Amino acid sequence: MSPAHSDPAADFADPRVAANILAAGAVLWRPTSDGALEIALVHRPKFDDWSLPKGKLDPGETPVITAVREVAEETGLNSRLGRYLGHVTYPVTGHRKLKRVDYWAARVLDGQFESNSEVDKLDWRRLDTVMDALSYPMDRTIVRNFLRQPAETATLLVVRHAKAGRRDRFGGDDDLRPLEKAGRAQARALVPNLLAFGAAEIISAPSARCVQTVTPLAEKLGVDVELEPLFSESGYAAAPDAARKCARDLVSADTVRVISSQGKVIPDLLEWWAAEDGIALPPARNRKGSVWVLSFHHGRLIAADHLDRMLTPSELPKR
Repeated sequence: MSPAHSDPAADFADPRVAANILAAGAVLWRPTSDGALEIALVHRPKFDDWSLPKGKLDPGETPVITAVREVAEETGLNSRLGRYLGHVTYPVTGHRKLKRVDYWAARVLDGQFESNSEVDKLDWRRLDTVMDALSYPMDRTIVRNFLRQPAETATLLVVRHAKAGRRDRFGGDDDLRPLEKAGRAQARALVPNLLAFGAAEIISAPSARCVQTVTPLAEKLGVDVELEPLFSESGYAAAPDAARKCARDLVSADTVRVISSQGKVIPDLLEWWAAEDGIALPPARNRKGSVWVLSFHHGRLIAADHLDRMLTPSELPKR
């Protein structure tokens, strides 16, 4: 099957036009009984094309949340996000507007496909046929990004605590400095984004601001926050090797764990991990309330994605 659809991005060459329509999607995959891999493609009768599931951000959504929601709406399947696979941009037909679509790997959890107004067919394709079945070169680029690393990965989420005001304006013990109003909003907003990656257990530095950052998630999950002094700035500085071993020991193929830590811990921990396992880190400001999504295969770090802009909700995405 070799569709004749053209690539809309190929006809758009004006770099001055910024993407002003935001969308997100996923390479939805599942293992087969014989150890192979299948990727889900959806057929849209409106365009008569085969593509990866995706859709526009709703007001107040982040791309992370949109990716999970759109997969569920178009395929009927619930999924858990893994590695970030990059983005594509292309013009909207008939408008001088660019659409940006961010993609993640997503493993199927459960659910069942039912034909709907947007998608009338779902087809699971093995790797040797998926490229020819896709209608657009852009989707093939994203699938190639997916195939550059193993599909089966373990995820560890590392969160820098949310906004807690200035240290020099707090009169008490700095470990007791709480989140400010904006930080509490950040903590609440983190919940659906962390759940999109399957967050299930939480480990935090003992500082109040670190614990408060993940308390809404703990309440949503109905779990306790486990305190780990090695992830505090003082604990890490006193015993960096022990802290690094503790972090590596938290990587699990069965359970997605969240570490809540501080600004003088996370950059050094990530730089050490990347150097140890031989990967390059993307540029990151490590701002308060941001998240590192770490992906591992057989215990080795194979990808590190920093979510900062991705955690900023859209207000009124243009349609």
